[in-house]
Amino acid sequence: MGIVERAGFWLRLGAFLLDTFLIAFPVTLLWSLYQGEWSYQLTEGWGWDIIYTCYLTIIPVLWGGYVVGKRIFTIRIRKEGDRPVTLLQMFVREVVGKFLLGYLTFGITTLISAAMIGVLKDRKAIHDYLAQTYVKNEV
Repeated sequence: MGIVERAGFWLRLGAFLLDTFLIAFPVTLLWSLYQGEWSYQLTEGWGWDIIYTCYLTIIPVLWGGYVVGKRIFTIRIRKEGDRPVTLLQMFVREVVGKFLLGYLTFGITTLISAAMIGVLKDRKAIHDYLAQTYVKNEV
């Protein structure tokens, strides 16, 4: 598999931002309708972090490596060897590699991972190395 098949920083960032908007906005809208007034409170705390991390962990296993943003940007998470990801891999990738490391290092690992995607030839971040995954560009 060649490096050209791997999604770079801008595609991954675009998919992340689109995914965040497409998931956060409807959830916030539903929460606000339930509360009776417009509120961002649901997306401001640990509850949202847990919901979003579960989404990022489970949906790619069920949907062939895609979440909504990645599907629109035609990129997806794959296991090394171009195989589908497992629940254990996605747990290591999202919960350990992104969520826990990000919080424990006050976001420093997130910044390092972004730089790694932009600079390294294999375009892998810390969470990709931990889970033995990569993000494939389908185009």
